[in-house]
Amino acid sequence: MSLPLDAAGAVTDALQPALTHDTLPAEVVRAGSPGTGIRELGTFGGLDLGIWEMTEGAAVDTEADEVFIVLAGSARVDFIEPSLPSIEVRAGSVVRLAEGMQTLWTVRETLRKVYIA
Repeated sequence: MSLPLDAAGAVTDALQPALTHDTLPAEVVRAGSPGTGIRELGTFGGLDLGIWEMTEGAAVDTEADEVFIVLAGSARVDFIEPSLPSIEVRAGSVVRLAEGMQTLWTVRETLRKVYIA
């Protein structure tokens, strides 16, 4: 059973159901034909909470201020600006990104994460 997460005692299955993917705009795609899906879960303490997924491929993004936990899949995140070392993420990774960071996501296995932004 899934309840809205802004309700007390709410619960949801973060791995199900499947998300509907939208094709990414050509100008952000760097390899393959990745798509992304999102399931908004509501707010928590004034922050947005949700589930986000990207299929295999590579795309650039400008990040929001967020913390996320990878539930499934694997990817490399390259930092374009600021120039920082690349990171590898997989199930169990916890990552903090700052608003405005420019990144290149190379997803090897469909990546699903829970985010707070």
